[in-house]
Amino acid sequence: LTTQIPSDVITRLSKILAMTPEEITKKLSQKTGFEPVCIKSDIGPDILAKIKEQQNELPAIDVQVQPVRIYYYNELAAHILGYTGEISDSELENMKKHNYEILEMNKLKKLGYNDTLIEKLKEKKYKSGCIIGKGGLEKTFDSILRGIDGGFQVEVDVAGRPIQVVTRKEPIQGYNLVLTIDNRIQKAAEEAIDEQLKNTQKYYGNVKVTAAVAMNPKTGEILALVSRPAYNPNWFVGGISTKNWSQLNNNPDNPMTNKAVAGEYPPGSTFKIVTGVAALECGKVTPEEKILDNGMHNRVKKGNAEGEALGWISFKEALAKSDNVYFYEMGLRLGIDNLEKYAREFGLGALTGINLVEETEGLVASRAYKKKNYNEEWYEAETADAAIGQGFQLATPLQVAVMISQIANGGLRYQPYLVSRITNSNGEVIKAFEPKQLAKLPASDRTLKLVQDALKEVTLDGTAAELFRGFPIPIAGKTGTAENSGRDHGWFVCYGPYYDPNIVVAVIVEHGGFGASSAGPIAKKILEAAFNLERRQPEKINLANKPH
Repeated sequence: LTTQIPSDVITRLSKILAMTPEEITKKLSQKTGFEPVCIKSDIGPDILAKIKEQQNELPAIDVQVQPVRIYYYNELAAHILGYTGEISDSELENMKKHNYEILEMNKLKKLGYNDTLIEKLKEKKYKSGCIIGKGGLEKTFDSILRGIDGGFQVEVDVAGRPIQVVTRKEPIQGYNLVLTIDNRIQKAAEEAIDEQLKNTQKYYGNVKVTAAVAMNPKTGEILALVSRPAYNPNWFVGGISTKNWSQLNNNPDNPMTNKAVAGEYPPGSTFKIVTGVAALECGKVTPEEKILDNGMHNRVKKGNAEGEALGWISFKEALAKSDNVYFYEMGLRLGIDNLEKYAREFGLGALTGINLVEETEGLVASRAYKKKNYNEEWYEAETADAAIGQGFQLATPLQVAVMISQIANGGLRYQPYLVSRITNSNGEVIKAFEPKQLAKLPASDRTLKLVQDALKEVTLDGTAAELFRGFPIPIAGKTGTAENSGRDHGWFVCYGPYYDPNIVVAVIVEHGGFGASSAGPIAKKILEAAFNLERRQPEKINLANKPH
């Protein structure tokens, strides 16, 4: 576009493109200098033929070929990959306002990217019509994936029609991302979730929301990450249709939200791991001390689900059986300040640092939070709730995976990551990502061993014993049922092999009921894929599982 477009040309073009003249005029108003303006993308062969037929009546209008992203596996790993779309007016304005290209270069310098990669960004310009990453890794690594646009200088006549190309600048291909995701485990996780949701719906009706994370506890590498419901990123290529956008936007289960990193849930009994470590480390209990569980804690008048009473129990049995009364007592002995301290030591209440911009922080229960948001003092009963992962406590599935990974690996907290390396078109490594240790849990080897043994007992004689009976690989795990308005959420977290763990799995099923029967079968199938075990028959929902 090199000249002012006559109104009759805009009218003619609007009929071909099925756009209003006002929409085209608005697009043209974004033109600066001699830069072309994208009026409509993904026009299809019919519109292309009409433009070519009427080219003489459409001076300065040209059709250009652009690369198009194709997601071959449709919904598979959709929330990891994200999607692309045309840059919006607000996004473009925001980028200009904050000198986005400079900010990106400075960010990469701080992250240790090499000069070759940073130099590439100096030529990158965002303008109207650009296709950019809108979610997932597409958004996080947009400036690296997009490459650099080519261009040409054209001589035109007085009507704006091109005569000849004077100079040409070839485009530069973007870099590639090699992910940490194990495609086999990812597929198995998605199939297991879809299968389990179908089974669960037979008993509980409209259960549609689930998230799962599989991670290597020795490195922080994400092996699989799933969120349901999902979406097809191909819908956004060339502009999403009104029908498809309405289907996504009006879905109350929010398929565009990555529940694995942005879904915040009460961690329920999985939080007893934190409470247990804190109680042992602060000397509030010894492994040998036995506490009487008669079904109800005398001070806070809170009890076990369905009035269950286990009698005199020690730490190991209490964690394996997920006894509420025992952990109410631990919470009261610790106090909310110690609970908060150890929750934060596990990384709860803060971003894990995974390379997805959608991640949320969760929430750690504390006096300060309640005072700030409710202007009220803290009550003892709230400490009891916090000790079993209820009340104000909120965590994402990824945070829970990171939490149990520190038990699995001996106390080290690694930053989870999805990209192992960045390569150029020749396959040469431009940037390699290595494991990054963020912190070490202030817990003795003795404490960690006690918790590890108790979690192993969960799958041998505890709340997940029925699920893992006969499983050929020794597994440690923890069931959880998070109280919620409506039906409870079901949690299951685990790791294996017990003696040398190389995978941690965290699963939540919204409104799924007991964790052992809703989330547990999903985790089990993920482990089967990870350990190359023969696929077994679909797990049946067992309504008799204990509600922990």
